[in-house]
Amino acid sequence: MLNIQRFVVNPFQENCYIVSDSTGEAVIVDCGAFYPEERQAVVNYIRDNGLTPVHLIATHGHIDHNFGNDTIFSAFGLQPEIHSKDSGLMDRMAEQAMALCNYKMDNESIPAVGRLLADDDTVEFGNHKFTMLHTPGHTPGSVFFYCEEEKVAFSGDTLFQMSIGRTDLWQGSYADIMSSLMHVSQQLPAETTILPGHGPQTTMADELRSNPYLK
Repeated sequence: MLNIQRFVVNPFQENCYIVSDSTGEAVIVDCGAFYPEERQAVVNYIRDNGLTPVHLIATHGHIDHNFGNDTIFSAFGLQPEIHSKDSGLMDRMAEQAMALCNYKMDNESIPAVGRLLADDDTVEFGNHKFTMLHTPGHTPGSVFFYCEEEKVAFSGDTLFQMSIGRTDLWQGSYADIMSSLMHVSQQLPAETTILPGHGPQTTMADELRSNPYLK
């Protein structure tokens, strides 16, 4: 069984998730922790629960999902893992921070990408694994991370409760995101719990029934 802890962080109210199982191994999904107290809360949760984080993964390369990567690297030695098609965004973290938040990042503190993921790669930890589903549209390298055993998917900014991610940012594509949504809605079971990058969780069944973009 997965233990999933959500932290709502940074000025964009992004969802950072710590996912662990009975082995104590953990995966950090989208560490957007920005303020010092948010960064410390994530680190404290991991340490207080005796967890061993083995992966830091990102659903895409926007800064609001990656503010806290330096903290995770400093505390646990993990480098971010991301789809190869978002590597360009990861190289522009400081530029994104200035453009979106007027915040100056120290380039030397930003950890390099540790692993570039390709379509259908897996991320393994403890007794579980996530399969990566490439879902371009919000960004070229946007992905879902799906745990088939638990029927849980982390959708990043591709799918929200009754909405979808923006496509008017760098290399976004409405046509691509609609194609991605069609693909995942056919591939994931209706009972799949969707844990998005912003906002409350939902299910694939609810989105198929009520989300106007999935009609």
